[in-house]
Amino acid sequence: MLSNLGRYCHDNRWKVLLAWIVTLVICGGLLGSSNSTFNAGFEVPNGEASEGFDILDEHFGGRGSGLAGQIVFKANDVTDPAVVEPMEAFFAEVAAFEGIRIVSPFSDQAQGQINPTGTVAYAAVEAPLDLSQTEAASLAEEIRELEPSIAGVQTEFGNEFFVEFEPPESELLGLAFAIFILIAAFGSVLAMGLPIGTALFGIGLGAILTGLVALFIDMPEFTPVISIMIGLGVGIDYALFIVTRFREELHKGRGSSDAAAVAIDTAGRAVLFAGVTVVISLLGMLIIGLSFINGLAIGASLTVLVTMISSVTLLPAFLGFASDRLEVTRRNWLIAAAMVALVLIGAGIGFPQIAFIALPVAALALIGGLFIPALRQELPPRKVKPVESTLPYRWSRLIQRYPWPFTIGATLLLLVLTLPVFSLRLGFSDTGNLADELTARKAYDMLAEGFGPGFNGPMTIVAEVGPDDLAQLPAVTGALNAIDGVAFASPPIPNDPTNPSAVLWQVVSQTAPQAEATSDLLERLRDGQLDEVAGVDLKVTGSLAVGADFSTYLAARIPLFFGAVLALSFLLLMVVFRSILVPLKAVIMNLLSIGAAYGIIVAVFQWGWFIDLVGVGRGGPIEPFIPMMMFAIVFGLSMDYEVFLLSRVKEEYDRTGDNAAAVADGLASTARVISAAAAIMVFVFGSFLLEPDRIIKLFGSGLALAILIDATIVRLLLVPATMELLGDRNWWLPDWLDRLLPNLDVEGGHALDDDIERELVEV
Repeated sequence: MLSNLGRYCHDNRWKVLLAWIVTLVICGGLLGSSNSTFNAGFEVPNGEASEGFDILDEHFGGRGSGLAGQIVFKANDVTDPAVVEPMEAFFAEVAAFEGIRIVSPFSDQAQGQINPTGTVAYAAVEAPLDLSQTEAASLAEEIRELEPSIAGVQTEFGNEFFVEFEPPESELLGLAFAIFILIAAFGSVLAMGLPIGTALFGIGLGAILTGLVALFIDMPEFTPVISIMIGLGVGIDYALFIVTRFREELHKGRGSSDAAAVAIDTAGRAVLFAGVTVVISLLGMLIIGLSFINGLAIGASLTVLVTMISSVTLLPAFLGFASDRLEVTRRNWLIAAAMVALVLIGAGIGFPQIAFIALPVAALALIGGLFIPALRQELPPRKVKPVESTLPYRWSRLIQRYPWPFTIGATLLLLVLTLPVFSLRLGFSDTGNLADELTARKAYDMLAEGFGPGFNGPMTIVAEVGPDDLAQLPAVTGALNAIDGVAFASPPIPNDPTNPSAVLWQVVSQTAPQAEATSDLLERLRDGQLDEVAGVDLKVTGSLAVGADFSTYLAARIPLFFGAVLALSFLLLMVVFRSILVPLKAVIMNLLSIGAAYGIIVAVFQWGWFIDLVGVGRGGPIEPFIPMMMFAIVFGLSMDYEVFLLSRVKEEYDRTGDNAAAVADGLASTARVISAAAAIMVFVFGSFLLEPDRIIKLFGSGLALAILIDATIVRLLLVPATMELLGDRNWWLPDWLDRLLPNLDVEGGHALDDDIERELVEV
């Protein structure tokens, strides 16, 4: 069936291309005419913080449960009337915005908002929690624009509400490097362009469909960014694998149509199974049970699904257009491709002006090729080496001669890199990790300087009370101030001074919000001893408490998520390769590579090793959703490489029955494509280190490291070494289990080979 699909799309390329374009236009029109929005906000899981927010909503009108912000200002004397009057006028303008609460440091409700020296003060700002990221950013920008200009006064805007977030653009650098890597791998501009073109079609339609699905399912606003990033990676990977197989078949003497049929029936079949594995991995996040994570999982998996479909339908159509000319590269095409890459690099590093030079050069090269023979001259095609003389083949044979040393050495290396994971501390970093030039970072530093680092993350303690409880409340304040690590605890603040039904306290730690000592303080506040003093049930809430509850919630569900994805992937690979040991090794090795990447990011971002090299201010906890998302994405991508490599090894083993030769031949046939695909992903994700945001740096570097480790230590060392050690046992499957499993052929191509050989005999 797949061979027929490949041949049909190749031979009817205009129809297929037109169908894709029409689908894009229709779906794009539907999206444009809809009111689709990405509005899934951050959810607070059930826990003490959530219960505290419920009390705040019921008794305090939601005070303390929204997006926190701070307007921090510094002067020689912040109580000088020349400072107070214009600042109060500014605060009144801020309070006029719908849904905004603000407590001026000069108001009766202020709680220690002017430092002892009178040089630093802040107004506490709170925005509605249900604002989307776009709405919150727009509202924060409007408030910042109202900033008064007062001589001798520095005003900054801090905390989560005022953090300036811009979508990352550094993925353009990854796309630029993809152009260079693919040209180097293929030696052909056309062969480079087809994977990128196929991936762009796939992620384009995937992004549009994701927007349409957002009409019915809540999705966070960063879903398109994550989906495009993943879709670009898998789309290039899948198309790269198919184009490589197509070229191999051309070199064997097949016609273009037959080569496309074989490529889709073999590499395309592996792409389908690899894509299903990625989708399973991403949809595994549904187990977490939070709507914004569910929306992200569905959006990302939908984009992967569409790019997978484009690889087995649109790509053979493109191959039909290229046909035998796939190997042809002219000088002017190479110049134009290099200029396009420079444009992408310029956009990625914030220097788009380079396009004014690069694009005219590209146009002149293409036009000049029509008139200047030297420009349109074909470059000599790259010589095809026999498999036995390639570096990957010789490398595999070297590994196979010494399998035990390489297996033990590679495993020990991965285990050592994984060791820091055992000190992993989940939590949320604070604005102290932002770039120095951002206003939120300046506000953070001003507060830390004027009040102490804990003022950047105050905690709220809230309780419902009755008339009989009021006498005990002042004792709670004293008990709070006596707790080790508390810098300041406010007196009890009632919701109604005459007839209170609830009270709250503001508690400030002596240490920064992301410090481990602050997490320890939160645990002490929640240990129940304060409840005995107060005689009521106290709830610790606020952003720090939410982060702790969120971390606990995810930590409890991540093992189930990991287990479900691993089990389903194991079963799928067992069905595909008719083996128990092959999928078991794949799962273990992928866990080792991901664990090693986790270990490195803990050492860098939590312990602070080499932190200056990545441009992060200080070490801190690892955001709790990072391990989950890294696992879903990296496990899926690494299983791609596993399927690509082992499907070729299994194909050779079924043909020859020689395990050692099959491993060497399979590695030699796929090493270049896997290395190129991995290099592209490393550049795409690694380029996120250029972004100012710590979370994006952490996420990108973690993904890049995991893929780098997987493509080198795992694919080039552990896989050939362990497969040599196991020999024919790699493909062992009990007869009774073989009869139970459905028969899925991931290698494909056999029936097509027989048909072609039969045609040659008849001729």
